[in-house]
Amino acid sequence: MVDRDTLKERYKRIYSQLQELYTKTENRTARMATAAAILHHKMPHYFWTGFYTLIDGELIVGPYQGPLACQVLEKKKGVCWEGFDGKKTIVVPNVHEFPGHIACDNRSNSEIVVPLVSEDNQVWGVLDVDSRKLEAFSDIDKEWLEKIVKLI
Repeated sequence: MVDRDTLKERYKRIYSQLQELYTKTENRTARMATAAAILHHKMPHYFWTGFYTLIDGELIVGPYQGPLACQVLEKKKGVCWEGFDGKKTIVVPNVHEFPGHIACDNRSNSEIVVPLVSEDNQVWGVLDVDSRKLEAFSDIDKEWLEKIVKLI
C-alpha cells in the first residue's frame, strides 16, 4: 500500500493534470472518461474505477476502467444509491458487510462512492471506485476524490 504522503502527492499531481486536460472540453462524458482512465492507471489500490449517471430514474454505467460492470444498478440498493440519495461520500471498508451491496464483481472487497453534484445542488451521478483490498480507502482518498469530481 502507498504511504499517506505519497498518496497525497499522487492525488495532487492527478488533480493538476485533470485541471489542465479539462480546459480542452466542458463535455461531462469526456471529463468522466479522462478521470476514470487517469485514476485507474495511477492508483495501485484501484480495481474498478468509473461513473454511474442518472438516466430516466436509473443509475446507468458511464465511462469506466476495469472488469465488466453492472450496466444498471438495482434501484435504491447498494453503495452507489446510498451515496446518490444521501448526497455524501460513502467509504465502505468491507463491501461484504454492507447491507444490500450489489456485487458486480465478487473480487471487490472495499469501495468508495462520491456523488456528482451540479451547480444547482442536484446529484446527477456518482464516481464509484472498488478495490480488491479490504479497507483500501482513507480520508485522503475521500478528500481528493471529492475535489476531483468537482472539476467535472
